[in-house]
Amino acid sequence: MNLRSLVAAIVVVLLTSCASLPPQAGRVSTHALTDTQATRLGAAFTPRDQQHPGESAFHLLPDSVDALVARVVLMEYADRSLDLQYYIWHADLTGRELAAALLRAADRGVRVRVLLDDLGTNADDQMLLVLSSHPNIEIRLFNPVANRRFKTLGTATEFARVNRRMHNKALIADNQGAILGGRNIGDEYFGASSTVAFGDLDVLVHGPIVRNVSTAFDEYWNSDASYPIENLLGRQADPSALEAGRAKLDAWLASNENGAYVRQAKARLTQVIQSRDAEFSWGKATLLYDDPSKITRTPSDAEGHLISQFRALKLEPTQHLLIVSPYFVPGKRGVAWLSGLTQHGVHVTVLTNSLAATDVAAVHAGYQRYRKPLLEAGVQLYELKPVATTSGTVDKNKSVLGSSKASLHAKTYVFDRKSVFIGSMNFDPRSVELNTEIGIYCESERAARQVTDHVESSLTRGAWRLELRTDVTGASHIVWNDTAEDGTVTVLDSEPEVSALRRAGIWFLGILPIESQL
Repeated sequence: MNLRSLVAAIVVVLLTSCASLPPQAGRVSTHALTDTQATRLGAAFTPRDQQHPGESAFHLLPDSVDALVARVVLMEYADRSLDLQYYIWHADLTGRELAAALLRAADRGVRVRVLLDDLGTNADDQMLLVLSSHPNIEIRLFNPVANRRFKTLGTATEFARVNRRMHNKALIADNQGAILGGRNIGDEYFGASSTVAFGDLDVLVHGPIVRNVSTAFDEYWNSDASYPIENLLGRQADPSALEAGRAKLDAWLASNENGAYVRQAKARLTQVIQSRDAEFSWGKATLLYDDPSKITRTPSDAEGHLISQFRALKLEPTQHLLIVSPYFVPGKRGVAWLSGLTQHGVHVTVLTNSLAATDVAAVHAGYQRYRKPLLEAGVQLYELKPVATTSGTVDKNKSVLGSSKASLHAKTYVFDRKSVFIGSMNFDPRSVELNTEIGIYCESERAARQVTDHVESSLTRGAWRLELRTDVTGASHIVWNDTAEDGTVTVLDSEPEVSALRRAGIWFLGILPIESQL
């Protein structure tokens, strides 16, 4: 048998012996703890909650370092339980710092439940197994690939199922405080990467809404799609592995404790703990989230969809609509909706990634075909520049780690500057039909104005404003207006700051029938 035949035979064996997911019979269902008013977080939040009956509190987290610090504070002050649900959790500096915080909480007796998307996280199974061996930590993977040994091959052979992902992001401490928004766990989300800096937005909440977030977490945690890591691997971790893993983690973090980012984050953490005076807005809060069984139904079946819940709110802006979505593929239906708003006098502004700033080129290929119809309808369209960022906002200065490419990652929608949705949902087919998402609709004029002011203050110098121009032949084409610090406007005739080769690649992606996957 020659080499080619041997390889072919091996591939056939692998394809015909695909693993299947283990039964869920031995899995134990657990739920959020409800008797947590006497915890430190309960004691801190309850008096304020009682002053605002029926309302919840919102504290926006646009600053990347503050977003990390807020998570650390909740984890360090948790007394009874921590529930975390994320699409991505990297094993980098911030990912390891938060893993260490989880271990410290578990050592204090806090019950820790971690639900991760299997493909988004793509974590080391052995590392997860070791962490889950702590008596107070349990880790489950959502909609996992069955073949753990040949995961890439398994992803291909199980594509129809594993193409449906859990994109949710939530952290809940003692069923008293929670953080939701666009950020995953990784350096690029918290300003710790010198390569890319995501401009993002989270919201820290307390009040009645937190109990709803816990209910949603429980639905996912106990769903048929969530598998304990031990069941997937068919074994427990070696009894000595946890201490060895802890020692390795502590040593790695100790070797990085004098870095500029760590010093900055620790200083900010000390400041936050000492002040204990975060500003909160108050208002009615509604949690919107996809039913976890969404991944088992056809994309066209809108039962239990977040977008259906959104429509049920019957939000009809009469003056202003602000859409911030890094992956913006509105489709014909979205264009028609936005066009209808502009026809009724609504000022619609959209901020998304430029080709130079995006981290997913295929999405830009899907988006670009809708730019001209949107501009013709009167939509104000802005594309983020790939400049250095600090504190999660566009800025000409370098971060503490040096220059990073800016990329938009926040997903937020502001209605008439009176209410705002903050969550994980992009304005694209994948968020609407394929993945599961979560977010909070906040009926708070103060929070809505904070988001609007934060975005609009950076539009002029941090983003290109798109416009239709008519040439001498009468044909219209898109131009990019670049406003300098002194107010001078330069008009650019093609996608800024990208090569002709990259533009050609996007054109090719744009002719492929892949929009439903974007």
